[in-house]
Amino acid sequence: MASLPFWLLVLVFVAGSAVIWVAGIQLSKTTDVLDDRLHLGSALGGLIVLALATNLPEIAITVSAAFSGSIEVAAGNILGGIALQTVVIMIIDAFGKRGKGVKPITYRAASLGLVLEAIVVVAVLAVVIAGSQLPSSLLFARLTPDVVLIAAIWVVGLLLVQRASKSLPWHDNGTAPDSSPHATGHRRSKPKPPPMGTAKAAVIFAVSAAATLVAGVAVEQAGDAASGQIGLSGVLFGATVLALATSLPEISTGLQAVRQGDDNLAISDIFGGNAFLPVLFLVATVISGKAVLPQANASDIYLTAIAALLTLVYAVGLVFRPQKRIIGMGIDSFVVLVLYLIGVGGLIAISVG
Repeated sequence: MASLPFWLLVLVFVAGSAVIWVAGIQLSKTTDVLDDRLHLGSALGGLIVLALATNLPEIAITVSAAFSGSIEVAAGNILGGIALQTVVIMIIDAFGKRGKGVKPITYRAASLGLVLEAIVVVAVLAVVIAGSQLPSSLLFARLTPDVVLIAAIWVVGLLLVQRASKSLPWHDNGTAPDSSPHATGHRRSKPKPPPMGTAKAAVIFAVSAAATLVAGVAVEQAGDAASGQIGLSGVLFGATVLALATSLPEISTGLQAVRQGDDNLAISDIFGGNAFLPVLFLVATVISGKAVLPQANASDIYLTAIAALLTLVYAVGLVFRPQKRIIGMGIDSFVVLVLYLIGVGGLIAISVG
């Protein structure tokens, strides 16, 4: 796409983003139906299906970038995507449910299960930082120990979250008073199953998944070419514009979940997706045959630290449950917004330097 004019690249990028938005909504709806009809809602399989469904754009972009050798774009998209998708909670908090007397989302959705999910995200990001310091020669069978450990932590995290949804040695099973009545964790149950047949849901899911994959590749290639024409670095592009485009499904489904009263689901989907995204480094390593994390630059590690910091802010918010709102959002969401803007400023400084 590098030979295409800039205006056409922008058009492809916008069209691809629109497809991702619409397909993301359909993926969310059909995943609910399939989880309910196939009884995956309370099983580990349901969590995996959801993680794959809501992160198809990131999967498509990572695979495309790995095949083309653009490891920088893949790393920037994954790590920048985690930071930006955490900011999605702020967007959902500010615009999902408004009005007098409405409390912040971390007050409504507070539970130990969500705190556990945040801990899993931070644990995975800690391995990302540690893996970046390993020698690139530490490669065996197209795998490195860091990406294997990340995948293992993700699986163990799923098991722990699944166990936490059934029982915890705390009063009220770890659920705070006056919080959302829905179960914590990923898309486990809905008050009423959507009126859609299983076969129809499977077809719509498959079509939406294919559309998301194609749109994801188109967005990555068009965006990479456009950013090159205007002189925007691959890291900065991947962490901002590209990450925002691939976060559209989370924004649309999160807003829909909050408006339906499922506050736990909105936060859990973000944390669950963020814990899954670093697993894509394993995919990138296998496809490219290179140790990806040891090649991470300063911007990648910087974004990882920002993502961990933003996640910890919401973990604290889930524990303390702030009730005060600032410009329509909770105090923790406001802090996340300020920290992210400062973080983007630092990222620009790193890229320019």
